[in-house]
Amino acid sequence: MIDVLLLIGGILLILWGANALTDGAASIAKRFNISNLVIGLTIVAFGTSAPEFVVSFISALNGSAELSIGNVVGSNIFNIFAIVGCTAIVAPIPVGHGTLSKEIPLCILSSLVLLICANDVLIDGGSANIISRIDGLVLLCFFIIFLGYTFAIAKDGVGEDGTPIVQMPAWKSVLWIVLGLGCLIGGGQLFVNGASGIARSLGVSESIIGLTLVAGGTSLPELATSVSAAIKRNPGIAIGNVIGSNLFNCFAVLGCSATVTDLPTGGITNFDFITLVVASILLWITGLFFKKRTITRPEGVLLVLCYVGYTTYLILQQ
Repeated sequence: MIDVLLLIGGILLILWGANALTDGAASIAKRFNISNLVIGLTIVAFGTSAPEFVVSFISALNGSAELSIGNVVGSNIFNIFAIVGCTAIVAPIPVGHGTLSKEIPLCILSSLVLLICANDVLIDGGSANIISRIDGLVLLCFFIIFLGYTFAIAKDGVGEDGTPIVQMPAWKSVLWIVLGLGCLIGGGQLFVNGASGIARSLGVSESIIGLTLVAGGTSLPELATSVSAAIKRNPGIAIGNVIGSNLFNCFAVLGCSATVTDLPTGGITNFDFITLVVASILLWITGLFFKKRTITRPEGVLLVLCYVGYTTYLILQQ
């Protein structure tokens, strides 16, 4: 019971902290006349991925590598299957030409790079599969390339969504940033402790907890943003939200975590990594074929069923 309370308390602190940090940082950025688009592509994008970053980073520091990797892989699978699927069920999602030709392929590339980094035994004849510091640095290099692409889009004025940035007094912005960071760090520690405790008490591996419970919990900001946008008849936001989050999770979150310490994959198997690759490819296929450049309601149902099937398989394998 204590572990469940720690888990719930942790995720509530993380969600509030991410929101407070994002609002405070965005307000300060606006004070320096930084455009809404650049703020959205950087600060807001980081804010929605902050839960994954905090949980994976703290898990890595605590020696819970399976929780760290499982959180990223599971969150990315959840983002595509569950979030895009649920959003498409609410309202069909239009997919831009640039998204199909550049951004989703970049998402597929990120999952392939992660699959390669996690296969030392198969590729290099190593004794164990480890996402090493070198792998982490490579992932961070990809993240820098992604940031360059993002700012190139901003320079061209592509993707402006007109998201309003609330201007706060300077003292309040700083206070929000400090409180947000404090809640992220404290909530992350509580969340990891609670998840690890639940895994031990149920006799379930940390990899399963990371791929399912932790992944779903840390993806709540993306789920809330995407479904809310669909209800307001702006479902296209979901695609950019999911792609940005997945690239940030793979390149920045796992890159930073692996740079701090080597991450043995443990119970995170090739089935999980390949599922992520297949999910990314399926996202591209649903946007390209059938009703072209639109993810329809039936396709949304298919994506959600894929997630149900994946989760069921993980539970049955225990």
